[in-house]
Amino acid sequence: MDEILDFLTTNRVFYLATTDGDQSHVRPLGFVMDYNGKLAFCTSNQKAMYNQLVTNPNIEICCVDAKYDTLRLCGKAVFCTTEETQRKALEVMPMLSNMYAVGDGKFEIFYLNNIQAVCQSMSGEKKILAV
Repeated sequence: MDEILDFLTTNRVFYLATTDGDQSHVRPLGFVMDYNGKLAFCTSNQKAMYNQLVTNPNIEICCVDAKYDTLRLCGKAVFCTTEETQRKALEVMPMLSNMYAVGDGKFEIFYLNNIQAVCQSMSGEKKILAV
């Protein structure tokens, strides 16, 4: 998991795909943290992304580095919102406090379960990453 977390944090912006019925939706994210050995992310329960994750928690994340190596993650979103997880998220990325606060009623934390991670180079070389 360390290699995955490092890839995401080093490259800062990654894209998360959800579905709404038969329509896919992709959006950029920039927050990820280690939560008890799992990759955790955040969103607002006021956003369509939250409703899409609740309805269908199967997601895919894609990130590209400066060498155009691509990381793809597939997994299932599991919400784990507590004051503890919110505090940790704000410690990891203090700028989230511009949008969220502990116990504000909208700040949601989720981690990925059943992750499959593949890194692929521009030449097509694939590497399965340990989670």
